[in-house]
Amino acid sequence: MAIAKAERLMNLALCLLGTRRPLSKRELRESIEAYLEAGSDDSFNRMFERDKDDLRELGLVIETVENLDGEVGYLARRDSNRLPPITLDAEEAAALGLAAKVWQQARLAGAASGALQKLRAAGLPEGVDPYEAHGALEPRIPVHEAAFEPLMLACRDRRPVTFDYRKATAARPEPRQVEPWALECWRGHWYLAGWDRDRGAERVFRLSRITGKVRARNGAYTAAVPDVVTVRETVAGWAGDIADRTALIRLRSGSGYPLRAKSASVRELGDGWDELEIPYGHGLDAWLVEFGPDVVVLEPAELRADVVDRLRAVAKG
Repeated sequence: MAIAKAERLMNLALCLLGTRRPLSKRELRESIEAYLEAGSDDSFNRMFERDKDDLRELGLVIETVENLDGEVGYLARRDSNRLPPITLDAEEAAALGLAAKVWQQARLAGAASGALQKLRAAGLPEGVDPYEAHGALEPRIPVHEAAFEPLMLACRDRRPVTFDYRKATAARPEPRQVEPWALECWRGHWYLAGWDRDRGAERVFRLSRITGKVRARNGAYTAAVPDVVTVRETVAGWAGDIADRTALIRLRSGSGYPLRAKSASVRELGDGWDELEIPYGHGLDAWLVEFGPDVVVLEPAELRADVVDRLRAVAKG
């Protein structure tokens, strides 16, 4: 939902909840700035009817009545739109308190602080620190990529985006058209899962490899959003955490410590080289390329060929 529409819906809801008598469409149009700028009566009527339907879909009970002037009026009675009492046990309140305080970015701090105050009013006891209820470690979700916020909003609003993306093995970024599904943090890095329109397939993108601005686009999604988006499982597969095969590589002595940490065995070959046996899954070829001349793949042959192809692509770029 665009920010302008969200503000318009909020203003309409406040007018309908704040009135003591039914308000006609004419009165609502004069009270809400966005309706005054709607242009023709037909444009306003279409906008108003859509907004009214959207508010009802969100759960607001809007009554339609005849007012004293014979016009149709609208209002949302407070007693019909009052939420039931919120009851939280100690663990639920503490968990939600942690969620509200986990963000350390300034743009999200205000919303998190307000949410925490509402949680306290709903049952989180004063003087009880949610950190103490769940151990001494204070959680943080660091976000350094400028792409995070526009992508978070695009996931929420179901809006397609475009951005330039540089793969690990590419010299230059390429434009991507993506229908974003979900963002997830894994091992300190943020990833976006979505539908890549150009490739006609699901893809996962690392935010730190997005260059330039993320631009939102109008229009509906062309692919169905899955009920479960497995970002971490996909990235774990790239990293070899979901291993179903074994690779044999030569690694220069004193280098490639992440590879050594994942190896099943290490054998010294002499002349400054070691031989490693590494369990792996999808994506090991892209990871090995990052170590450049310090790695030589011995087997399997398919993995060796994939690494060579990637290195040649980088050299040509």
